[in-house]
Amino acid sequence: MRETSEQEQKPTGKKKNLALSVAAALFGVQSEQNRQQDFSEKSPWPFIAAGIVAIAIFIGLLLAIVMAVTATR
Repeated sequence: MRETSEQEQKPTGKKKNLALSVAAALFGVQSEQNRQQDFSEKSPWPFIAAGIVAIAIFIGLLLAIVMAVTATR
């Protein structure tokens, strides 16, 4: 069996951290330590893209709920 190195596991961890940071920011519960870590990244574009996707999903869920509740039977 091949052992995975730390570098091979890093992208998954980064994606997980990105998703957690965006979710925490949307709910307004981001810790100062995580915020500082996020702002130390080279590029803000992954956070911007993930935020746009998260907002689009949120709006889609709201629209689906409203349409389900107000549907005439």
